[in-house]
Amino acid sequence: MSLPHPSLPQSRLPQSSLPRSSVLRLADEDITTDRSTRQARLKWVIVVDESLPAGRITNAAACMAAAVGKALPGLLGPDGADASGVTHPGLPWAGCTVLAADGGTLRALRAKAATKDEVLIVDMPEPAQTSRVYDEYLRVLAGTGQDDLGYCAVSLVGPRNRIDRLVGGLSLLR
Repeated sequence: MSLPHPSLPQSRLPQSSLPRSSVLRLADEDITTDRSTRQARLKWVIVVDESLPAGRITNAAACMAAAVGKALPGLLGPDGADASGVTHPGLPWAGCTVLAADGGTLRALRAKAATKDEVLIVDMPEPAQTSRVYDEYLRVLAGTGQDDLGYCAVSLVGPRNRIDRLVGGLSLLR
């Protein structure tokens, strides 16, 4: 049984958020808080550059999670209270797998994902971790061509079978 989620109507992405004309939408039947994440129609992965130091990997994963949560608020489950009555914020009901890849694989993964319908792509270009001022990051990004851009991480959300085909063969981050 799928539980309705209060943020479902806002979970639709504007077309400009996706690389193609496809829009990733969360339908009532997609929100499956009562089943294993492996039974969910959607899959969420974060693929990080395995050559980065642990702190930068953690930063990249945290930034990906924040951006995905903003883009797909329906991916977050309802808040829950513990036995003492303390409320804890809702977490992603779909789970999130963190995978590792080298820089070239990240670039190729992002490019391939951009050709697929119904795949949300959130990325962290390298200048995001080297700039301390957001406006500076935006200026560097604007002056860097797609072919010259490296990535610290790429996050994908979409139909399980599509995401599995994109990230097949990548290993868990260890």
